[in-house]
Amino acid sequence: MEKRSYINYLAILLLGVLIYASNFLNTDLFHFGEKNFAVWFVLSILCFASGWYINRMLGWNRGGKIVFAVIISVTTVSIIMVTFFADYFGVNEILTENLILYSLRNITLGAMGIFGMAVHEVINNRKDNEMLKSKVELLEKETNVSKKEADLIIKEANVNAEKIINDAEAKAKNIVFTKETIEKELKEFIQSERELIKRYEGK
Repeated sequence: MEKRSYINYLAILLLGVLIYASNFLNTDLFHFGEKNFAVWFVLSILCFASGWYINRMLGWNRGGKIVFAVIISVTTVSIIMVTFFADYFGVNEILTENLILYSLRNITLGAMGIFGMAVHEVINNRKDNEMLKSKVELLEKETNVSKKEADLIIKEANVNAEKIINDAEAKAKNIVFTKETIEKELKEFIQSERELIKRYEGK
């Protein structure tokens, strides 16, 4: 297996571990004190970065399916773990509400991973659009140049065609003139011969 494949799996594993690790943080995490906010911010940034990398290496479709599967898997494992180890997590009193809270944590961090993927995809699409725009502009310029060249070729062809037609007309006129001249000379020759014959017969 290639080194890049290992790195891809590590990025997916890191996202899952980060989401799962949020279960072991203080249950008052959403009460944004300074420390809680710092921890939550770091986790969010790391999930965002993981999502960014996953989208970069695996693409939006494949990467999105994998991230969604990780979120569902980790959330399911978290719910089972919190249910069976309720004493450790201190959720004996209101189990349902705490399960929802833990699930929201996991989903929120997973959403940060998806957000990282989305931002990377938008930037990629923007770059692709700019490249396509540049290619279209280049093609338009090449098309204009080709059109001008085609116009010049057509004009040159028209000039050449006119020249050929003029030359052909001139040759045709010369042929007609030569024919008329030959016919005239033949008539004169025949006439001379007749006169000679008449003179010869008259003697």
